[in-house]
Amino acid sequence: MKALNVAASGMMAQETNVNVIANNIANMRTTGYKRQRADFQDLFYQTLRRQGSQTSDSGTLVPAGVQIGSGVRVVATPRTMSQGDIEMTSKETDVAIRGEGMFIINMPDGRTAYTRDGGFELDATGTLVTQDGYTVSPGIVVPTNARDLTVSQVGVVQATIGNDTTPTVLGQIQLARFINKAGLEAIGDNLFLETAASGQPQIANPGDEGYATVLQNHLETANVVPVSELSSLIAAQRAYEMNSRIIKAADEMLSSTAQMS
Repeated sequence: MKALNVAASGMMAQETNVNVIANNIANMRTTGYKRQRADFQDLFYQTLRRQGSQTSDSGTLVPAGVQIGSGVRVVATPRTMSQGDIEMTSKETDVAIRGEGMFIINMPDGRTAYTRDGGFELDATGTLVTQDGYTVSPGIVVPTNARDLTVSQVGVVQATIGNDTTPTVLGQIQLARFINKAGLEAIGDNLFLETAASGQPQIANPGDEGYATVLQNHLETANVVPVSELSSLIAAQRAYEMNSRIIKAADEMLSSTAQMS
C-alpha cells in the first residue's frame, strides 16, 4: 500500500522540520544568528490516467486525469537574513552591523569566512580577532599603550597612543556583500563560507552606497522570533501526528484485507 511510504516520507520531512526549528530556538541568544526554515517539494507521481488524453473517436479529452503522489521531501533549509535587534553592550570591541554586509574573517587555514557576529576581542599582540582568535580583516593592531579605542559608523578604527592628544587611525573595517546570501555555507562558530551559489563577495567600506554602517559598543542579536518558532513547532508536530495516523490506518486496512483472504 503506497500510503505507508507516502506517510513515512511525511514523517521524515516533519522530523527534519522540527530539527530546523529546534536549532533556531537553541540559537535565540546567539549573536548574529540567522534563522532557517524547511522548504518542501512533492515527489514524483504515478500517472494512471493522463490529462489531455483522447477518450473517443470524436476527440473528447480527459480534463483532469488520475495521478497518485509518492510523498514529500525537504528540498532546502534557507536562512532568513533579515536584520536582528541591536543591543548595547558598552564593550569597546563589540561592533554591530546595521544593514547589508558581513565582517570579513581570515581563517588560520587560509580561507576567508564571513560573519554578522561583531563580538570581537584583542589577542596577545593587540590584533582585533573573533572569540575563536581568527583575525578580523584586514588585520587591525591596537598598540599596548593605546587608549580610548573608537570605531566610527564608517568603520574607521582610532585610538589615542601614549601621550598623544589626538587619536591615530589604526585601520579600516570592511564589509562584504553577496548577491545570494542564502547560498552561503554555514560552518559553525557564527561563520559562513562563499559558495558557487552565493556568488563572489563584493567588498567595500561601511557607509558606502548599498552597505551598512557599524555601531560600536553594540551587538546584533539573533533574528529568531520565539512566538513564530513555537507556532511552527506546533504545526510540525500536528503534521507528524497526522502522518503517523495514516500509517496506522493503512496498517489496519492491510490487516483487514489479510483476514478476508
